Amino acid sequence: MFQIDALPAFSDNYIWLIQDNQQHRCAVVDPGDAAPVLAWLEAHGDWQLSDILITHHHPDHIGGIARLKQATGARVCGPARENIPARDLALDEGARVEVLGRSFLIYAVPGHTLGHIAYHQAEEGWLFCGDTLFAAGCGRLFEGTPQQMHDSLQRLAALPGATQVYCTHEYTLSNLHFAHAVEPANPAIAARLAEVAAWRAAGRISLPSTIALELATNPFLRCLETSVKEKLDERDGPRQRRADEVFSALRSWKDNFKAG
Repeated sequence: MFQIDALPAFSDNYIWLIQDNQQHRCAVVDPGDAAPVLAWLEAHGDWQLSDILITHHHPDHIGGIARLKQATGARVCGPARENIPARDLALDEGARVEVLGRSFLIYAVPGHTLGHIAYHQAEEGWLFCGDTLFAAGCGRLFEGTPQQMHDSLQRLAALPGATQVYCTHEYTLSNLHFAHAVEPANPAIAARLAEVAAWRAAGRISLPSTIALELATNPFLRCLETSVKEKLDERDGPRQRRADEVFSALRSWKDNFKAG
């Protein structure tokens, strides 16, 4: 009944298009640009855009809101703690919102921005997490602290393993190069790196991921792994680190990482 497609935008953004094929209604997540959405709607003449779901306030996620709302009248849902243009429904931790007949639970996931939220639909197994959790990575800390981002990621990591992870950038290949540097002996990372490299060479997108795949290959979800801590000891000198300190060290390394 439902189909989810990625509408490419800018150089590496994805606007997620959730489609109810029975009702010919759809919703979009983080439309930084209205043009790809309007083009899709024009090509599918009898479809209605009912909802615009926003995870955070950065321009590449909100830039298309005003034009889409003017063109379609869609309801705009977004984080309560951020300035979201034309927002109709302000959402925060523990709220529920019905979209296309499905109930989404809202997680407050500060770190990338302070008011960032994620949308989880348990029955369908969807997670729309914006720039918090990436495939094999996580967002940069523009506003929040390492502790906040680590806690946010841990909450998402606790979701069922089959949960589909719909993040909003095509960063997977570069993230996997970093993951391989952190855990060069991890066979799951090596296999995923080869697979995604082949996909990207063929022009195929690397998303969605799953929580299970992230737990096996994403260094930012593996802060308690001995292999990760040993690599940091090798780089920065041995010492006892809490999980959030491991995360902080990984994030600092990634911020300056260049694949060899």
